[in-house]
Amino acid sequence: MAFLIQSAQAQDALQFEGEKHFKNIHQLTNSGDNAEAYWSFDGKRITFQRTNPKEGINCDQIFMGIVPSKITDTFTYKSISGGKARTTCSYFTKDGAHIIYASTKNGGDQCPPAVDRAKYGNKYIWPLYTSYDIFMADTSGNIIKQLTKSDGYDAEGTLSPNGKKMIYCSVKEGDLDLYVMELATGKEIKVTNTLGYDGGAWFSPDGKKIVWRASRPSSPEEVDEYKSLLKEGLVAPTKMEVWVANADGTDAKQITHLGQANWAPNFTPDSKHIIFCSNYEYKRGFPFNMYLIDLDGNNLEKISRDKGFDAFPMFSPDGKKIMFSSNRNNGGTRDTNLFVADWVD
Repeated sequence: MAFLIQSAQAQDALQFEGEKHFKNIHQLTNSGDNAEAYWSFDGKRITFQRTNPKEGINCDQIFMGIVPSKITDTFTYKSISGGKARTTCSYFTKDGAHIIYASTKNGGDQCPPAVDRAKYGNKYIWPLYTSYDIFMADTSGNIIKQLTKSDGYDAEGTLSPNGKKMIYCSVKEGDLDLYVMELATGKEIKVTNTLGYDGGAWFSPDGKKIVWRASRPSSPEEVDEYKSLLKEGLVAPTKMEVWVANADGTDAKQITHLGQANWAPNFTPDSKHIIFCSNYEYKRGFPFNMYLIDLDGNNLEKISRDKGFDAFPMFSPDGKKIMFSSNRNNGGTRDTNLFVADWVD
């Protein structure tokens, strides 16, 4: 979602009043746009995407780093994607020796062109680059396998708790749907079938359910706009809600009905609740904060209170820490950094 410059006074804080679930917040990065940081299965490392033109990183690249055990320790990281093409949505394999991520590298080493949003009335629009496919690399950055090979957009992959299955978003059948693939065999099933964007999916820690964000056009005008943009390789995900289903896609239920953009959902460690990001409280579409909600859609609770952008929450495997991206403490710039905190129930 579009960022908004806030005052230095509003932004220069690690923790805000009312953030009772956070303790000992540690800022890991200090410049650029850092997001989608996800833990390794052993809870010792993260993999994330980073853009920072000042460093010559002109579009998202994948990095890996060891999470400091002390707040006083410095977070160090290294490149996995090698600075080529545009990359996104990285995730560790179960053995910790490999990382999956999406890349446009089959379309060339350069960053693909950005969307001219002025052409679409300055709406927030995502490009669905047809060259996006999902790859597996070792932790030195060597690609060892291409996991998807469709002609269109394949991205947004995460893995099941046992590491054997990948859920991802693809437009291979003409719509943006979710698929679950067995990594060993490549066999897969389609788990969503309703018109609209279904993406950003996760398995629950017990492996029994999935959660994702969905933008479902309803009126004839919305359907026409969605289909028109999709033909151009675009999607405008400004209206999204959170959905939950069984791991095979059955018994799908919409659990938020908040309006605007509700996205970046993930399960709490006990698999009984969802944490997600939303701008529903703000008619102008900003700020974004994080919220907790039960699987039945009850007991909504606001978790973060930055006046900018808080998103991409992920709990450590042991449930003791939470990782997220935020505009907080950025000196009034547009920087989005990574933060880790102890989680307080």
